[in-house]
Amino acid sequence: MPVERRPLLARGPPGPRRWRWRRAAGAAVLLVEMLERAAFFGVAANLVLYLNGANFHWAGEQASRAALVFLGASYLLAPLGGWLADVYLGRFRAVALSLLLYLAASSLLPATAFPDGRRSFCGEMPELPLAPSCSKTPCPRASPSPYCAPTLYVGLLLLALAASSVRTNLTSFGADQVMVLGRDATRRFFNWFYWSINVGAVLSLLVVAFIQQNINFLVGYSIPVGCLGLAFFVFLFATPIFITKPPTGSQVSSMLKLTFRNYCPRLWCPCSARDPQDAHLLPDQRSPGSGASPQEDVANFQVLVKVLPVMVTLVPYWMVYFQMQSTYVLQGLHLHIPNIFPASPTNGSVALSNQGSNYTIPEAWLLLANVVVVLLLVPLKDHLIDPFLVRRKLLPSALQKMALGMFFGFTSVIVAGVLEMERLHYIHQNKTVSQQIGRDVYYAAPLSISWQIPQYLLIGISEIFASIPGLEFAYSAAPRSMQGAIVGIFFCLSGVGSLLGSSLVALLSLPGGWMHCPEDFGNINNCRMDLYFFLLAGIQAGAGLLFVWIAGRYERAAQALASQNGPSRDRG
Repeated sequence: MPVERRPLLARGPPGPRRWRWRRAAGAAVLLVEMLERAAFFGVAANLVLYLNGANFHWAGEQASRAALVFLGASYLLAPLGGWLADVYLGRFRAVALSLLLYLAASSLLPATAFPDGRRSFCGEMPELPLAPSCSKTPCPRASPSPYCAPTLYVGLLLLALAASSVRTNLTSFGADQVMVLGRDATRRFFNWFYWSINVGAVLSLLVVAFIQQNINFLVGYSIPVGCLGLAFFVFLFATPIFITKPPTGSQVSSMLKLTFRNYCPRLWCPCSARDPQDAHLLPDQRSPGSGASPQEDVANFQVLVKVLPVMVTLVPYWMVYFQMQSTYVLQGLHLHIPNIFPASPTNGSVALSNQGSNYTIPEAWLLLANVVVVLLLVPLKDHLIDPFLVRRKLLPSALQKMALGMFFGFTSVIVAGVLEMERLHYIHQNKTVSQQIGRDVYYAAPLSISWQIPQYLLIGISEIFASIPGLEFAYSAAPRSMQGAIVGIFFCLSGVGSLLGSSLVALLSLPGGWMHCPEDFGNINNCRMDLYFFLLAGIQAGAGLLFVWIAGRYERAAQALASQNGPSRDRG
């Protein structure tokens, strides 16, 4: 049976030398995470623009739906990667194999960014019929089905599987490296881990997004491949200083068996002939020393039943949250995007002015508003706001913070809907500007893209109050033996939110729907995306009220249970 392997280096009693090697192992994990996040955001940031462009000619709603599917799957598949690590691979091998899959799948995007590569993977692009009515030049053409969709969706789903596995396992693997240094070191590791995620996002959005939009996607999508190659090398190079643990099994299977045993009809789950008093127990739990006891499984299942409704009512928030990487991007492409180096009469070189005027601000840079507000507010909240509230006994609980985060998400999508109404007002008055993004022309309203900043800032604030406390709640509410499983469910439900948002876009894109505008291929000027935003706001408002009611019941039950068990009760 595999056993835990201590690092080949820095063996021996605790001391400064061992402390330095543990820090080095943690730093290696942080570097791998930063590079992986840079690659992930490099793929996701301009995915809508890539698919909506001249290489593939996907309609706006088709490209937006693909981005939502990719983002949703990267969360939805999180429990699968954790389960494989727990049962078969162990965290070290799971991360290494996931990075290898990540590297291979990400190579598909630069391969399809040039003609020969597209022909190899997708075949020849079919001739697109001209739209029935055409008053613009160049005349838009409509595509009945997106070109290269099967190949791209397979590649994106493999990318999502690899990204979810790395996210699930690298977090716990990094904590394993510094756990021997004490709880304070573990807490500090998670702080730095969260920062490394956002630093990777900033680097990717500043550099990769600019290259993709203003130079070409071949170079822009080659950089994420290079980041993943470097991450894989760093992870393997640091192997001698890593603590690796063998797979220990997962209670997920036991929980599912227990659920089927207790709740499925006998027609579908016939019970074997056993002692009636043991009918509710699992066969593999009746031998001593084989894992959790039947009583623990029942208790864990009861905890799951209480926690799951709280996390499920957060799903509409995730539907709103992932709009910033899909429909918010689509909206931004149809607002006026200024040049980074605008032409000026004082410029001495006309050639330089003309060249510089072709470099537009990447629409994906709007995501920086979200990332920067997180980077600034997390330490401010941790060092100033929370201590101030603690001293006055006003610090809200994790569930109260989540409700506040849902409110900020609601305000973000309301702001986006109002902006879209104003944008369409200009469009209907034929006040449009023709702007070229890469090789593609968008007919935009003469409103600056900077008007989108408030909705991105509000999403960033909502993340502080909904996402981070949501993880805190999932971790603290779970028994120690089920923390990984419940945190995996938390990530999975966030992916469900993204996929539901994608499904809603698909539903509204059917003939007669608000997002159905085939005559406006490549643009959304004949769609009613403002009504889509307001529908999301209504769903979020209803879910928020339901969340407040469920969370109130949960907290009252938790307080009653804590008063019965006394102050020494350990929640894991």
